[in-house]
Amino acid sequence: MPKLDEKFFEPMDEYEKDLIEAIEGSDISFEKPTQERLESLQNSAKQTLELLDAKKQISIKLKEKDLRIIKQRAKEVSIPYQNIIQALVHNYASGKIKLEI
Repeated sequence: MPKLDEKFFEPMDEYEKDLIEAIEGSDISFEKPTQERLESLQNSAKQTLELLDAKKQISIKLKEKDLRIIKQRAKEVSIPYQNIIQALVHNYASGKIKLEI
């Protein structure tokens, strides 16, 4: 296994340093996981993704004027106003839009 470039990576503590030395020195052997283990890991990953995609109901206070405008714009494009608010939050959370205050 190639050594890590020390210019770009510095161990955080002695444990991490020992671990890197063990990996680079081939003191650690990796075994191919069993089919049962692979299925277990895939199932765990699937459950995690489902949890991350689950929706959670929240309560939020908006100015009545803003809500009225959002509802009107939603009506113009035939989209539920909650979906528009959800899309705005998602786009902000994923970095697609920036917020200026």
